[in-house]
Amino acid sequence: MATAVPDTQAEQVIHGRIPAVWWTHEHRDLSYTNEEFNDRLSVSLWRAAGFTQLKFTGDMYDMRRQEPVWVTPFRKIFDWDLFSWSFYRMGPGTVLPNHGDTYARFCGIHGITDIQRVYRAVVFLEPWAGGHYAEYDGQPLVQWQRGDWVAWRGDTLHAAANVGFTDRYTLQITGVPRANSLIQ
Repeated sequence: MATAVPDTQAEQVIHGRIPAVWWTHEHRDLSYTNEEFNDRLSVSLWRAAGFTQLKFTGDMYDMRRQEPVWVTPFRKIFDWDLFSWSFYRMGPGTVLPNHGDTYARFCGIHGITDIQRVYRAVVFLEPWAGGHYAEYDGQPLVQWQRGDWVAWRGDTLHAAANVGFTDRYTLQITGVPRANSLIQ
């Protein structure tokens, strides 16, 4: 079971740790693909601010593909009414500037019109490495351990970057928590 600790500096963000990890490095061998960032307004704002890279997203292997069997324990930890997953590989040089998620695909599939019902959890699949960076609700996060996770509700602003020399791997979980679950 994961433990959750509210972040005292950013009330919308919850930090936790999965104390006993079961996965090894299977996530490295998935057939990742890259897709354009799905919020053109954010991309326009980033370009106007001076971001010049060709792509703003890492590579994904998500719920539209076959679910690896070792995802099942995550479903038990994040025991949510609705649950979707996406493995995310952020290669060196990838910068995803500050943004709030729209959950367009998830909300469309499940008929959700209020994104404040939706939560996103990011599980760090490997320990922090130099140059790996994350920020949630204005608070930086580095030096995470394998199994650490962070979660937020709705359109909480966040950013990620890899200015290091190794890939950064996470599992993104999107869902609607049950009443009295780990996150609500």
